[in-house]
Amino acid sequence: MMSENVYRHGNQILAALPESEYQRLVPYLKPVDLVSGTILLEPNEPVAKIYFPRRAMISLVSIMMDGSTTEIGLVGNEGMIGISAILGGDYTTSRTIVQVSGSALEIPADIVRQEFLRGEELQKILLLYTQALLTQVSQSAACNRQHNIEERLARWLLSVHDCILQDELPLTQEFIANMLGTRRSGVTVAAGTLQEAGLIRYSRGKITILDQSRLEDRACECYRLVQNEFIRLLGSRRG
Repeated sequence: MMSENVYRHGNQILAALPESEYQRLVPYLKPVDLVSGTILLEPNEPVAKIYFPRRAMISLVSIMMDGSTTEIGLVGNEGMIGISAILGGDYTTSRTIVQVSGSALEIPADIVRQEFLRGEELQKILLLYTQALLTQVSQSAACNRQHNIEERLARWLLSVHDCILQDELPLTQEFIANMLGTRRSGVTVAAGTLQEAGLIRYSRGKITILDQSRLEDRACECYRLVQNEFIRLLGSRRG
């Protein structure tokens, strides 16, 4: 039985549970290391396992018929993967893929669903988290349409930072372009502008955030809007 607090406190949802509810989950929680590139769920695939990330960054990705991809949601230690299993939908139309390697807790979806149906604190937290996640998804759609690439890049880098809680981000420009649904050349120009301003440092396959506060000033309004919604609904910001 894993009752060590280090596991519980690595994920904000589990950390917020009353001790009695947490202990009912403990026997089924399994620590796992999620490796970058691992696909946790494909579109229309039933959710058998739920993941509570601790240091991993996981993307919800929309895939078009021509194979092009755009990230529609980003999940870190503030959330969970497999929300459709407890809402009754059983599967989603997006791909769920590990983008940055890190630790997580895995648990059978049936166990979480059973606990959810008790109607206690876990149910309340997961419903509020779902609302916050929907805010993130809908705001990302608006952001991709309304804001320039520099603002979107700043917003996205800050969101990744919140997921993995470190300033050094293992990201390539090609990968970022795929997630933002834009051309690599646009990401190259935007990253160069942010680097010249002293906000980030870019080297091959790695971006380091040098000044988080000023990077927030460069980001579009979407970053703070999503953060404020997480604070309003769940009592703490992402990350």
